[in-house]
Amino acid sequence: MESKAPSTATQQQSDAAAGTKPSLRKPIFVKIESLKPGTNGHTLVVKVVRSNPVLNKKPRLQNFRGPQTQNSKIAECLVGDETGAILFTARNDQVDVMKPGNTVILRNAKIDMFKGSMRLAVDKWGRIEVTQPEAFDVKEDNNLSLVEYELVNVVEES
Repeated sequence: MESKAPSTATQQQSDAAAGTKPSLRKPIFVKIESLKPGTNGHTLVVKVVRSNPVLNKKPRLQNFRGPQTQNSKIAECLVGDETGAILFTARNDQVDVMKPGNTVILRNAKIDMFKGSMRLAVDKWGRIEVTQPEAFDVKEDNNLSLVEYELVNVVEES
């Protein structure tokens, strides 16, 4: 009988028991043109072309402590790489990072659908990092947020 190598889950459990950290997998960087509706877990290097503040709202109740007392800020930012561009929805602290001209790495980004068009977003499980300026020019004429999608239900007849 052949002996099988331990599965990755078994290896991770034995690593945790031994006190060593499991190895992290390398990020796979994708390009804007490969983004599809309803997908998530994307890692991209993009340039911020422009940023338009949409909402800057003060909290209604001042006597509470916690997240209710913070200002709500939302900005729509056009970001892109050499293959295309897409609108990015920046929330709260992300608005300060997404300044025009910055090159950022978006980790664990997801595609949200808003009024039938794609928007890129990073939630609490993702990360935005400002990085060194890249040499590429943003291809603004391939804006994926201008493409309108429609959900079609397919009924199979038997």
